[in-house]
Amino acid sequence: MSNEVTTAGSERRFQGVGVSPGIARGAVFVYRTDEEQPVVRKVEEREIPSEIARFEAALIATRGQILEMQERIAQSIGAKDASIFDAHLLVVEDRTLIDEVLRTLQRDRLNVESVFSQVAGRYAKTLSEIDDPYLRERALDIHDVTRRVVHNLMGKRGRDLASMTTPHILIAHNLTPSDTAQLNRSLVLGFATDAGSKTSHTAIMARSLNIPALVGLHDASEQLNTGDHVLLDGYNGLVIVNPTDQTLWEYGELEIKKTEVEEQLNKLRETQSTTVDGRHVILSANIEMPEDIEQVKLSGAEGVGLYRTEFFYLNRAELPTEEDQFEAYRKVAQEVQPHSVIIRTLDLGGDKFMSALNLPEELNPFLGWRAIRFCLEREDIFKTQLRAILRASAVGNVRMMYPMISGLEELRRANRLLEECRNELRAEGLPFNPDMEVGAMIEIPSAAIIADVLAKEVDFFSIGTNDLIQYSIAVDRLNERISHLYEPTHPAIIRLIRMIVDAGHAHSLWVGVCGEMAGDILLAPLLLGLGVDELSTGAALVPRVKRAVQSLDIAACLKLIEDVKHDDNAASILAKCEAVARSHYGDLL
Repeated sequence: MSNEVTTAGSERRFQGVGVSPGIARGAVFVYRTDEEQPVVRKVEEREIPSEIARFEAALIATRGQILEMQERIAQSIGAKDASIFDAHLLVVEDRTLIDEVLRTLQRDRLNVESVFSQVAGRYAKTLSEIDDPYLRERALDIHDVTRRVVHNLMGKRGRDLASMTTPHILIAHNLTPSDTAQLNRSLVLGFATDAGSKTSHTAIMARSLNIPALVGLHDASEQLNTGDHVLLDGYNGLVIVNPTDQTLWEYGELEIKKTEVEEQLNKLRETQSTTVDGRHVILSANIEMPEDIEQVKLSGAEGVGLYRTEFFYLNRAELPTEEDQFEAYRKVAQEVQPHSVIIRTLDLGGDKFMSALNLPEELNPFLGWRAIRFCLEREDIFKTQLRAILRASAVGNVRMMYPMISGLEELRRANRLLEECRNELRAEGLPFNPDMEVGAMIEIPSAAIIADVLAKEVDFFSIGTNDLIQYSIAVDRLNERISHLYEPTHPAIIRLIRMIVDAGHAHSLWVGVCGEMAGDILLAPLLLGLGVDELSTGAALVPRVKRAVQSLDIAACLKLIEDVKHDDNAASILAKCEAVARSHYGDLL
């Protein structure tokens, strides 16, 4: 099936799904894989030990290549994106797969590259046929690693996208994470693939690399040729071949408006996120690594509203020491002064695992042994982190919050361990801030419902809207089949946020939002109307959110809340939010 949309004249359009925003123009490079199958040959019994030795050497070489790629990605765009290759490492270390290859080798007496290709191919085929987008992505991981291992066994270097020397728009049937990691960011203007989804690793990395991209073109790689001139629209998911003068003019106008808005936003860095009628909303940024601080400063954010410390634990064979963590946390705290940094304690589990911990596989990891539940069971790991955070608090601007609190007893147990750490540090004569603010993330419906009870035990609330929505509506937002049901403006979500804010304010707590809702300027009027005191979002979004806040007045936000109070339809509520947004800062949209 083709996704080509015919138009007048020489212009041709292919409709896909935009996964990374932006517009690019240039010549196409069609990237076709050389899926050469290894020659199948019989081996003698005496050759089997040498075949096994070749296989082990190829696995070691492949592991080294993956680690090298992982390190390159970690240095260029961050550890979170480098963790994509954890799945690749698991493939080359998978004993089930390796043992099956060795058994087949002994039984069939065929050369090991053909055996490995067949066995791994069966694994990938089984996963690709499962009706689950996450598992289908794992099939791509196996395919990616299989290709590397086979190339190493055959003594081939493999394909190298990094060798491209001219600017181009990349068109391919599919791109593996390894392919994407090789892209020369200075020469790839944008890319589009026949396959893929918004949740694919390739889409995630495109957004991190800030490269316009789209997926789901079906057969564009077969219909386009290297050298074709195209316009790629990552906003609307379009590839336009031989765009007409009219099309180029329309997109040129959009680019001019976009540039004007960006210039205005750049001037806002030193200004405050205060509404036109004088209400100040703290606008901070989310980070994963200490290196992210430079971007926070450039964005004009008021400090760090969410420091995701679990990424400090990933991509390493051993647990970080107290000293490692102390130095990292202290560095961030010093860099953001006079603003504050809110350090979230370890949130491993769900979709984030550390190989050194050997966490058991779970049927429902997002509902399982993760975050505060894991920390309360592994007090040794938790107390090491708590001591490091407390020691960093001596800088004077550190706050801390616990993730995934579901009830009062969890919160009290965490606070008891924190007090133990305070006493230990006092006994050792190590400095810390005894008045460091401690908060709870409210991201589970049970916590939202008893927010008035939890408010007596903490200094602030931070609403994690991503999980709050996911758990409240029972929708996996990464599942493309039901992602349309993931609705931030669902009436239940609005009621829960109001409940949390009201409970916090009744106990003199400030309440922030650190999920994706905080960075969605369509929803800024809604959150301000609900009384949220702080918004924390990705650094790149801070200027846009600041401009939105500066353009709003609280009276309009409160009127919006009145208008949607009895509305029982998420789409209708979103439309009313958008109407307020467009009337105050339409150019941003």
